[in-house]
Amino acid sequence: MSAPKAIRSWLEEPGSLTARLRKAVGAGFGVRLLGQRWVRPFADEAALLELPPRRRALVREVLLHCHGRPLVLARTVIPPHTLRGIYCGLAHLGNRPLGELLFAYRGLQRSHLEAAKATQADWRHSIARQFDIETPVWGRRSLYQVGRVSLTVCEFFLPSVLSLPELNDE
Repeated sequence: MSAPKAIRSWLEEPGSLTARLRKAVGAGFGVRLLGQRWVRPFADEAALLELPPRRRALVREVLLHCHGRPLVLARTVIPPHTLRGIYCGLAHLGNRPLGELLFAYRGLQRSHLEAAKATQADWRHSIARQFDIETPVWGRRSLYQVGRVSLTVCEFFLPSVLSLPELNDE
């Protein structure tokens, strides 16, 4: 797909999205936990994580915002084996950003970067209404690996991201 130039730098961001958003909005940056539960991931998520059929994973959905203004909707899928040992903290983030913890791990590798455009019909009605999603929204999905453990992160950039000050400076 050919994403518009204005959103491409967000889709291709190689570093921590949390760090980039904090740089753009300062102290107004926040995370709101929308939900976290053990469920079966979508079929494509399970395949990417090489999970057996019907295997549950911890799915965390959050809103990244600036003083309550929605910027990014994110979904993380964490297989049970990833939450062992030093990575158990991933299950207890609450309103803390995943990026702070994830990008601190030595040996973190990112692969399978995919971009997609979601229309209003692709969202649950309650989400589309709550975040005023009327036009197509671009997003990306990545597979992160540290040693033998992995997780996926999917981030959809809401229209307000395009009005952040840093984009006007580029």
